[in-house]
Amino acid sequence: MVRVAVLDDYQGVALEMADWSVLPRDTRVQVFRDHLASADAVAERLRGFDVVAAMRERTPFDRGLLGHLPDLRLLVTTAMANASIDLDAATEMGVLVCGTRGLGYPTAELTWGLVLALLRHIPQEDAATRQGHWQTTVGIGLQGKVLGVMGLGRLGSQVASIGAAFGMSVIAWSQNLTAERTAKFGVTLVAKDELFARSDILSIHLRLSDRTTGLVGARELGLMKPTAYLINTSRGPIVDEAALIQALQARAIAGAGLDVFDEEPLPPDHAFKRLDNTVLTPHLGYVTREGYEVFYGDTVEDIAAYLRGQPIRVLNPSVAQRVRGRSR
Repeated sequence: MVRVAVLDDYQGVALEMADWSVLPRDTRVQVFRDHLASADAVAERLRGFDVVAAMRERTPFDRGLLGHLPDLRLLVTTAMANASIDLDAATEMGVLVCGTRGLGYPTAELTWGLVLALLRHIPQEDAATRQGHWQTTVGIGLQGKVLGVMGLGRLGSQVASIGAAFGMSVIAWSQNLTAERTAKFGVTLVAKDELFARSDILSIHLRLSDRTTGLVGARELGLMKPTAYLINTSRGPIVDEAALIQALQARAIAGAGLDVFDEEPLPPDHAFKRLDNTVLTPHLGYVTREGYEVFYGDTVEDIAAYLRGQPIRVLNPSVAQRVRGRSR
């Protein structure tokens, strides 16, 4: 019997998003909806499982945790990269790691949901209307404003194009961004400090790495206009959380739309929840039915291929060679 654990299925939808019945009959799939923050608790839960399916970076698999999972043979992560998995440790321990395809557009769409919610005060007006009030705020329009995009990759370029459709002037910066790249999207390349100083809305679209951790700190936030808004749908640690809280409390910037945080799920007593100039969403950028169907569908394919001895979408090829060798 092959035991499969599906982790962090917050909405309880994993089994309906794919056809798990294609797996061999002796496969037993167990879904866990709750998130465990303790590595010891995760290790206890996963004891005896041969396969683990992880959703994005909700549960980290570092060397310590992997070392406590001697039965683990296959770790599937949604998407083709997961910074919270120690690939080197997995390879040393003979754990095959496979990924899935993903959709790029849902996060770009949510970015604009956060922008509009902030500038048009949608959460406040929804609550006020339900309480019997009528038109309690004055919103801000997008046309003619400056959109600053930090990172002009697959997501950043989509956000930039939508900003242009709103009639915004779009500027961009990242450490390796070129004028050739920005010209392709009708965007103006600027220096980092100019990006912060000129943007009315600054949206972050970078991968988390040693180079980008803490990239937006007190100095950068201090360059922003008091009327400017910060949007982060990438990763929480790119922004110095303490510095952002201080800037929001002091009204040094007008507000922030945040989908990602240093600690997820966000702790109940977190300072962000006490601020009236934030719109907060629980890392929903990739969470759509269409996206989940791709994630879980590919997860099932990955597991089936592994069990046939022909792994696909492999992230640590040297382990895959051993798996294929055993199947011959």
